[in-house]
Amino acid sequence: MPDTHTPMFEARVRAVLGPTNTGKTHLAITRLLAHSSGIIGFPLRLLARENYDRMVAAKGERYVALITGEEKIVPPEAKWFACTVEAMPLDRRVEFLAVDEIQLCADPDRGHVFTDRLLNARGMVETMFLGAETIRPLLQRLVPQAEIETRPRLSQLTHSGPQKLTRLPPRSAVVAFSAGEVYAIAEAIRRRRGGCAVVMGRLSPRTRNAQVALYQNREVDFLVATDAIGMGLNMDVDHVAFASLQKFDGHKPRQLTAQEAAQIAGRAGRGMRDGTFGVTGECPPLPDEIVHKIETHNFEPLQTLAWRNSDLDFSNVDALLDSLAMPAPQPGLAKGNDATDHITLSMLAREEEVRALASSRARVQLLWEACQIPDFRKLSDDSHAALCSRVFRHLAEDGVLPEDWALGQIAQCSSIEGDLDTLMARLASIRVWSYVAARADWLKDAATLQTEARKAEDAVSDALHERLTARFVDRRAAHLIRRLDDTEEELLSAVTRQGEVVVEGHPVGKVEGFLFHPEAEAETEEQKKLILRAARRALKEEMPRRVAALEVAKDDAFALTPTHRITWNNGAGTAEVARLRPGSEPSKPQVDPLPSEFLDGAQRERVRARLAKFVEGLIAKELGILAAIEAKAEAEGALRGPAFLLREQLGIALGGTEGNINPDLRQKLKAIGVRAGRFALFVPEALKPRAMALRAQLWAMSRNIDTPSLPAPGLVALHRPEPEATTTVPWADWPPGFAATIGWIEAGPVLLRLDVAERIAAELGYLTRRAPAPPPPDLASRLGVKADTLGVTLTALGFRLLEPVPLEEGQYGPPTPLRVAQPRPQHHHPRGDRRPQGQGQAQGQPQGQRDRRPQQARPQPPALPEGMFGPPVPAELLREARGPRPQHQGRPQHQGKGPPQQHRGPRPEGQRPEGQRPQGPRHEGQRHGQPRHDGPRHDGPPRGPRSPQPPRKPEPRINPDSPFAILATLKLR
Repeated sequence: MPDTHTPMFEARVRAVLGPTNTGKTHLAITRLLAHSSGIIGFPLRLLARENYDRMVAAKGERYVALITGEEKIVPPEAKWFACTVEAMPLDRRVEFLAVDEIQLCADPDRGHVFTDRLLNARGMVETMFLGAETIRPLLQRLVPQAEIETRPRLSQLTHSGPQKLTRLPPRSAVVAFSAGEVYAIAEAIRRRRGGCAVVMGRLSPRTRNAQVALYQNREVDFLVATDAIGMGLNMDVDHVAFASLQKFDGHKPRQLTAQEAAQIAGRAGRGMRDGTFGVTGECPPLPDEIVHKIETHNFEPLQTLAWRNSDLDFSNVDALLDSLAMPAPQPGLAKGNDATDHITLSMLAREEEVRALASSRARVQLLWEACQIPDFRKLSDDSHAALCSRVFRHLAEDGVLPEDWALGQIAQCSSIEGDLDTLMARLASIRVWSYVAARADWLKDAATLQTEARKAEDAVSDALHERLTARFVDRRAAHLIRRLDDTEEELLSAVTRQGEVVVEGHPVGKVEGFLFHPEAEAETEEQKKLILRAARRALKEEMPRRVAALEVAKDDAFALTPTHRITWNNGAGTAEVARLRPGSEPSKPQVDPLPSEFLDGAQRERVRARLAKFVEGLIAKELGILAAIEAKAEAEGALRGPAFLLREQLGIALGGTEGNINPDLRQKLKAIGVRAGRFALFVPEALKPRAMALRAQLWAMSRNIDTPSLPAPGLVALHRPEPEATTTVPWADWPPGFAATIGWIEAGPVLLRLDVAERIAAELGYLTRRAPAPPPPDLASRLGVKADTLGVTLTALGFRLLEPVPLEEGQYGPPTPLRVAQPRPQHHHPRGDRRPQGQGQAQGQPQGQRDRRPQQARPQPPALPEGMFGPPVPAELLREARGPRPQHQGRPQHQGKGPPQQHRGPRPEGQRPEGQRPQGPRHEGQRHGQPRHDGPRHDGPPRGPRSPQPPRKPEPRINPDSPFAILATLKLR
């Protein structure tokens, strides 16, 4: 029950004026709680909630009430009330009454409410108005009985000039005047300084308190806010930085006044701690005049206060509008801007349905109460007027609001999905319905609606706080910055077995080998610098320990990569620690440790020495045979050259050795482990898999390319992929010269391993040293090729594959077998080639590509003599009879004692000029340009001059390798 007793003495009216940080609000709360009852009005719901919590802590929850437009907590035994100025219950008589920030009487939008409290609100014992000195003249005129007390600021406020965001000191508040500016500045601070808290007037008390707690608990060192912090929000701020000097006041953009700037800057330096203020970002510098006024707290006094008639006429709608439009009754008061409730009433007054319902004094008053629903959404359309109209119609027609409709509207606003602006818009809508739910006389079950509205506001507020924190706060960076700045002591750090670096409980990155990799979340250079700064402190002892571990590691802990890096497996993982680069010799590469800011010069040298020892040992293990061969070659000068060449070529010197190395030297080289073959001078050990891989690595490193992939061990032939093949093989992309260098030679469609090619070529050379011979039956499998490509492969190795000729009809006996032959020797004929055109081509071409001789009629086998039995002699076993030798142009016929030579027919192109003979030694039993006759040789005494004889009948040529042919010849003779 309100106190209705009449005071025995006149109430005291006090005005406590002064700048910020003078303790005015603290004084008012102290005086409030000293009385048996009291009300204090604040300009913001946030301030009311903050001081309500303080009062609850002092007096207990059952005796303290909170009344704002959207929230009412009124216990039955409530004695002390914390309210917004608009929601102060003036019908309740209390001993003490106070209004904070009374200078807001001059605000053109809300000032009429403060002016009404200044003129009409009184406590029964004591009334206190708190505000700035600028209201002193008007307050003395309008409330002459007021006792005015001026309180000095408790700390010094100094201008520090402009500063970059990256240079702002900790415990700074950056003030902007739009949501876009707040978001942009908060993002920049997160990237550069670890994050910030965000305070805006659109936040709910729950969200605002959670954000302020981030700052007050020093989880972040920066605060970004709108000018809402200028209205008495008390936080530990040391510096205030203006990001802009212009604000939108609801009607137009304008510059901040000196008093407004001072109200905001005054948040710096709480209690006895001095504060500073300045500008940041792209904000222009503060004018010197404003700086001087802020530092000296000397401002021009207010000239007028906003006023609106509070004695309203509810006889009808027009009378109500007229009473709202009444002019100010005395000097110093002026009508301000039309408030939202006045504008809404004017819009609803145009509706005939509303006018018809507002037919009585009570209905007009109900209409006015509906129009006073706050427009927190500020959508700049008629949606708020439509809401007020519907509320009025329901109340006028039904007496209460439909519960389903109200609950449905709240449910629509309770979603927690969306971005920051979406959640803030939902909060604004919830605040409207919280105001409606607070009117118990409008609802059947107001408690249920209040509960649902509170639940929706709490859920959206928590979601908004999480979004703000996730977007604008990097807890790890903020904590590390504070720890690094506040102390030089050792940080609490550790390196896990997986190499993760944890500093003060926050993972900052991963160390691999001697390199530190910051966390992937470190997107900006500032974040990376911060993490590196923390890592240097944390890894001060870890890196020396790793160097010592590398020095004692075994060789099997190191390995080479195709990119010529050396890796180290320290038991927890494998990491690159150094790279190879070419040295003075192919077998002596240099080792360079990878650059690391965590290693000094001495530690780098220790790492280099250990890894160089590993590389030397690896080369000695896989290619040590080269050093042994060179040592053995010192005994004889002829061996030194080949040994040196092999060392330079890492075990394989390409090129045939038949013309350079005689048989004696070849045997000596073989004795020391060197093979001088048809295709290369090589060491067989260099073709082993690991030795081949090392040689490939050194070859690729010398050419500054990645090491090509090698085939699987054990392969003797590598088939080239078909053009239409879909699968790829490693050797398809080998660079030019790589195959031969590591020991693979080209043999037609395949690559043959050098030692296999040398072994098979030597075997075939021995088989065909006198005449063509059948190949070994497993030759194709040993070469790793198919039978249809055997001829091409042998041609590439320097041999011919002679296909068997089928027997003609009527001939009997076994066919000639498949044979391998050495290539026909090529001789230089000064007189020209005696062979017909097309026979002088290389014999190494495939048989299908060689030009064939003109086909001559085969001689028919002679009939067997009477009394002899057996098959006739096959035609291919008979030697082809030569035809008469043609007459040479320009050369006389045979004259002399001997019989004339057979005429061979005209000489083909390239004939020998007259009188010239082939130069050079003539091979025994061989004509120029023809192979040696391999038949039986008939030796006898020298024959004298021959008398002319008629041409002899050609004798059949008999194959000496066929027993049937020899038997037939003997029988014929």
